[in-house]
Amino acid sequence: MFNPRRVIFEEDALNYDKGKELFERFKKENVEIKYSKNGRITGIPGKSSTEMYEEGKNTLVVGVRKKLYFQSCKPSAHYQLPLVSGCMGMCEYCYLNTQMGKKPYIKIHVNVDEILEKAGEYIEERKPDITIFEGAATSDPIPVEEYTGALKQAIEYFGQNDKSLFRFVTKFTDVDSLLDANHNGRTTIRFSLNINEIIKMYEHKAEDFQSRIAAAKKVSDAGYPIGFIIAPVFLIDDYKEKYYEMLKYIKAVIDNENLMFEVISHRFTKRAKDNILSIFPNTKLPMKEELRKFKFGQFGYGKYMYTTDELKEYKDFFTESISELWSKENINYII
Repeated sequence: MFNPRRVIFEEDALNYDKGKELFERFKKENVEIKYSKNGRITGIPGKSSTEMYEEGKNTLVVGVRKKLYFQSCKPSAHYQLPLVSGCMGMCEYCYLNTQMGKKPYIKIHVNVDEILEKAGEYIEERKPDITIFEGAATSDPIPVEEYTGALKQAIEYFGQNDKSLFRFVTKFTDVDSLLDANHNGRTTIRFSLNINEIIKMYEHKAEDFQSRIAAAKKVSDAGYPIGFIIAPVFLIDDYKEKYYEMLKYIKAVIDNENLMFEVISHRFTKRAKDNILSIFPNTKLPMKEELRKFKFGQFGYGKYMYTTDELKEYKDFFTESISELWSKENINYII
């Protein structure tokens, strides 16, 4: 659960019951409270890049989602569902580091009813086709669910509509409030995993993979479709043995033959590298450009990826391992 150092309320948020409720809650908890009258978020301290990043990560903004246009979310879903933005995690490699500004605060919206009403309009427009919504495109919504209840509300909303599906991914484990939701199998919850060696080095504030798998078991036992995103995979010494042990652990803990896997190798952009080094100057992330191959992506910028031979060996390993423990049909993709 996210425990912010400060909370900034947009003025309009206090016109909603949820905004008033959160204001009273944080006032009782003696959290520093600030206000924004014009929508601009100011008052987050910090001089260096590292300080601004850390203070941003300890700031919660309670606001109103005014623009109800939903961004597309291809290829995994049709639309992003904008319930939350930002994440309390401090993963050194995170792509959000290049998207959320120098002070990457977490923002929740108090007008969830209006957001879901707009989702309903998108569903109607696409009928008779099913519309898929992604709830974690620019966030990890689980750590703030205690404050918002937005995930449970969305899960039950889509659970009642047979022309919609919902999905989100998390690194966190506070799932108990979702276990009794009327999801009707229409929400897929995915857990982002890595081996503990990587978690300890790069995924600050996140729990070990055993805790995440325990949370995934709860969700699976509650009847949700579930999956795992193993990412980013670092091709360190003995990576095959270490990731295979993690896969075997999943198999031993979760009795579910329908798990789906997405596996993503580590890659980085020049912009991300520069930004990471400004925030984490002592990072040990493997970002030597001369050891990677450069590949242009679909959005016009290039990424530094593992070499062709390295990627082939990595893909073969995960394909064979997941197929052995489950089946090849349990693999969504390996990239």
